[in-house]
Amino acid sequence: MQKMILSALTCLTMATLGAACNQPQKTETGETKSATQNEKETQAKESDTTASTDSKKDTKTASAKPTAKKGMPAPDDLLTPPADASVSGLKSRVLITGTGKVKPTADDTVVVHYSGWDLKGKNFDSSYKRKRPASFPLRGVIKGWTEGVQLMVEGEKRRFWIPADLAYGEKPKRPGAPAGDLVFDVELIYIDKPLPAPKDVAKAPSNAKTTPSGLKYIVLKEGSGAKPKASDKVKVNYSGWTKDGKNFDNSKKRGVPAEFGLDRVIPGWTEGVQLMSIGSSYRFWIPGDLAYGDTPSRPGAPAGTLVFDIDLLDILK
Repeated sequence: MQKMILSALTCLTMATLGAACNQPQKTETGETKSATQNEKETQAKESDTTASTDSKKDTKTASAKPTAKKGMPAPDDLLTPPADASVSGLKSRVLITGTGKVKPTADDTVVVHYSGWDLKGKNFDSSYKRKRPASFPLRGVIKGWTEGVQLMVEGEKRRFWIPADLAYGEKPKRPGAPAGDLVFDVELIYIDKPLPAPKDVAKAPSNAKTTPSGLKYIVLKEGSGAKPKASDKVKVNYSGWTKDGKNFDNSKKRGVPAEFGLDRVIPGWTEGVQLMSIGSSYRFWIPGDLAYGDTPSRPGAPAGTLVFDIDLLDILK
């Protein structure tokens, strides 16, 4: 049976936002989460809004700040949103100014850290607690997130007050979804634009080396550290393309390097990464029989010869 490149690594989104995944991980709500670039449609649901400064009016509604039941503490202004709202009723406040220049569109996939509370102060979900950011398409989340995250730039952190009709409603149909108005802190880490394909993606250059199995590779940067064994766990960054130049996966979009056992990935990775030293970067042309095959049995898996750029960051014994 063919091994998948990182089934665990490519499952990264949050259940509270409504994600689905072939390889589930439990979230705080007990649901599943996932994310991989070649399966973008299997993702989450969330919301966002416009930034505005606020005079300190209407503090009557905040006579007593709710106490968080567990998880991340509720913000002090949980019940005192800014006075200004968008046409939809979404409110927001900028907590940290971003450094990016471009805002995402509704068609983009984004990588974020976030925490969410109901108006009683209950922290119902948080990517910070899981210590890994979440990735999802903006058209696959609740309306408040789709609207709000489009106001942000990379590096920005915002607090959103999302009315129930832009979230899950007063009586959510989905089991476990939080009801009523919700408050989210959202940190936009990365807008996931597909990486341009290498110029030699369609065919390995003449100077590429070929192993007996048919694996081809070139050295982009040679490292000086140790080489892993097939039984080792490694830490890498990587990007993958099909021969027609489609970028189907990219670990950098998730904001953290990937970690996996070399005996738990496709054969082309198991063989190829063992050629590398820590600190090196290689480009591999992996034939279909060393990847997912020419007609993959797994839905959404890329077919045929695949091209990967891999940076070997460390060997984790």
